Amino acid sequence: MTGLDSFVGKHLSLLLNVETAWQPTDFLPDLTAEDWVEQVTVFRERAKQLDDQILVILVGGMVTEEALPSYSVAISAIAGANPSNRDKPWSVWTRGWTAEENRHGDLLNAYLRLTGRVDMRGVEQSIHHLLNNGFDPQVHPDPYRGLIYTAFQERATRISHNNVGRIAAKQGDSALSKICLRIAGDEARHESFYTKVMGEVMNEDPEGGITSFREMMRKMIVMPGRLMSDGKDPDLFDHFATVAQRMGVYTVDDYGQIIGHLCETWDIPHRAVSGAAAKAQNYLCKQAERYASFADHARETMTAQPPAEFAWIHGRKT
Repeated sequence: MTGLDSFVGKHLSLLLNVETAWQPTDFLPDLTAEDWVEQVTVFRERAKQLDDQILVILVGGMVTEEALPSYSVAISAIAGANPSNRDKPWSVWTRGWTAEENRHGDLLNAYLRLTGRVDMRGVEQSIHHLLNNGFDPQVHPDPYRGLIYTAFQERATRISHNNVGRIAAKQGDSALSKICLRIAGDEARHESFYTKVMGEVMNEDPEGGITSFREMMRKMIVMPGRLMSDGKDPDLFDHFATVAQRMGVYTVDDYGQIIGHLCETWDIPHRAVSGAAAKAQNYLCKQAERYASFADHARETMTAQPPAEFAWIHGRKT
């Protein structure tokens, strides 16, 4: 990881300039304006058009984004960033990444609060629970796995935010659509960074990189919101994931396609490796097709699940 410092330094341009970067306020009613009441009224009228399923997806996504402190600690551990090396490229990136990601939870939180359509105290308890429960991406002690995990998750969140934005536009909330697309844009830049860095690992240490990639895929990627809780539903994340699958926000198809994308981007099929790494290479090259083969069955199974009750939307079922 230390040897990647120079490479990381060359890609710090993927961070935005703080002075010109977007901020949550840019997408919300201006409460200091004379017509703030009218702005909020229009904002809330648009939000009334959203159905309960998209509200559940928004809350689940926001709760996951608000658990940023846990992710920041994990990234710092992976990169070896600490106060003693604050000027090193890894440390600069980690702080900049955290600052940019912080806006996502802030914006979605403010959006949901202003709509008046969800139980915000219950939502806040879910954030508290998720932070309290902790976050384990199951990558320790291998930093390669940490980079693979982050590259995968950044792409997954980009896909899900893009899809929520698309659905929001169809349901008549152009403001929410813009919010989600802007957040997805951040995720795309972050995805580019981690994918490029892991690509450099593959160039420098293909056997180690491919072996780590296989280990991550064997046990599947643990979703960052996996331990979310509302204090009532012990299967909250599973119910949330079912709604996401039904709505086409994040699906088994997407999971398999991300594996295929990473295999292609990191040129896994054409790496000259041997022994255990060659076996790992063969395994990885089959995974996208494997997930595609049972995606339809997974879709049918999850679609057939009965509606679940969500405390976030005042106990309504969806």
